[in-house]
Amino acid sequence: MQFTIRKRRQPPTIIIISLIDILIVLLIFMMVTTTFKQQPALKLVLPESKQTPKTGATEDNLIVTIAKQEPYLYLGPRPVTLDKLQEEFRTHAAQNSKISVSIRADTDAPVGQLVKVIDAAKAAGIKAAINMFTKAAGQP
Repeated sequence: MQFTIRKRRQPPTIIIISLIDILIVLLIFMMVTTTFKQQPALKLVLPESKQTPKTGATEDNLIVTIAKQEPYLYLGPRPVTLDKLQEEFRTHAAQNSKISVSIRADTDAPVGQLVKVIDAAKAAGIKAAINMFTKAAGQP
């Protein structure tokens, strides 16, 4: 019977544990320095218009979003009821007389909700323009 003698295994020239430490440090660095794309809270399909104005967000502008399903109304990123929306309009109109309202309504949003928002803005005493967000005709 012939037995084979095993050779002693030599340790690797590269230390794997150190590479794992470096990998973790790089992973943490990438996570800290990465900027994330902001995803909108609601997916809206804006109506098309050939007369799309170029508007920018300002401090004097309240943005109201009207969705096609419950809850219909959003003031900025948070959902509101119609009563709360009118109360917010009154508060902002009392602080700034030049406040304006911009409405982002989904194509399939109920028209009644749109009319209610416009009425609430007028009842709150907002005298500045009430703008509508639209997309240019033919754009995705």
